Amino acid sequence: MTHVEYHRTIFVSDLHLGSRACRVELLLDFLAHARCDILYLVGDIIDLRSLRRSFYWPKSHTEVLQRILEKARADTRVVYVPGNHDDDFRALTGMRFSRIEIEQRCVHTTAAGKRLLVLHGDEFDSTLKCGPLAALVGHVGYRLLLAVNRLNHRLDALMGRPYWSLAQSLKLRVGKAVRYISGFQNACLDAAREADLDGVVCGHIHKADILERDGLVYCNDGDWVEKLHGARRKPRGGSLAASLGPSERCSRAPARRSAQRRGLTRLSSPKSRPAAAVTFASPTC
Repeated sequence: MTHVEYHRTIFVSDLHLGSRACRVELLLDFLAHARCDILYLVGDIIDLRSLRRSFYWPKSHTEVLQRILEKARADTRVVYVPGNHDDDFRALTGMRFSRIEIEQRCVHTTAAGKRLLVLHGDEFDSTLKCGPLAALVGHVGYRLLLAVNRLNHRLDALMGRPYWSLAQSLKLRVGKAVRYISGFQNACLDAAREADLDGVVCGHIHKADILERDGLVYCNDGDWVEKLHGARRKPRGGSLAASLGPSERCSRAPARRSAQRRGLTRLSSPKSRPAAAVTFASPTC
C-alpha cells in the first residue's frame, strides 16, 4: 500500500517539464506520496524555452501533468503562478482551466494567520542585472553545467552512489552567485514588506531556503533540476517545512548544522521516500 503524507499546503517550482534536466522520476514519486489542501505551482513548471530550442516531451512528463490535474479534480486547490520559462501563461492570469487557477502573484494565508506573498521571482532580475555578455556567458555555462550534472546523476545511479548535485555545489562556491542569491532574497523580502505582508514564497534561483530576516519570512521552494526540493506547510500549527532531496539525506551532519544556524527543527519523514528524505520545519513561520 502506498504511504501518503498529508500537508496543508505544498509549494513547488522549477520543475522544468520539457527539459532533459527535469528529475521526473523523483518528482512523480513525490506527487504520488503527497496529499494537500492547496498546491502552489510557483513558476517554471513547463520549460517553454527549452521546448522551443529542442522539443523533448517523454510520457513521464505527461504523467506529471496528469497527477496535478487529478489532484485538482479531487479535493486540492491548485494555484499556478507562471515564471520566466513559462511566461506565455501569464496572458491567462485570472482565469481557471480544469480547476487550476492562474495568477501572476497571490497571497497565501497560513493556519497561524501569517500572510505570505507567492511569486516566482524573475521580476527582480532587472534590479539584479548584469551586462549582456556576462548574462549570455552565464546562460551558456549553466546549460553546460546542467548537462554535466545529468551525466553525474546517471553515473551515481549506475554505481549505487547517493544523489549529489554538482551544479548546486559549484554554484555555491562562486562569489558572484552567492551575492546574487543574497540580493534576490532581499528583493523578495522588500516586495513582501511593501505589500504589508509577513513574508514571501518564491522559486526561480534553484536554491531552497527558509529564513527570517527583519521579522519577515523568506521561503524558496528550490527546484526539481539540481537539488529536488519543495516547501510544505504542516496541517497542525501551520509551520512551514522544506522538503530536502536525497543529497541532503546522505550528508545529514552538514544539513543539521545548517538547520540549526537557520533556527530550523528536524522532523521525521518516511524512510520509503527517496524524493523527500529529510524534512525541516521552522518554528518562526
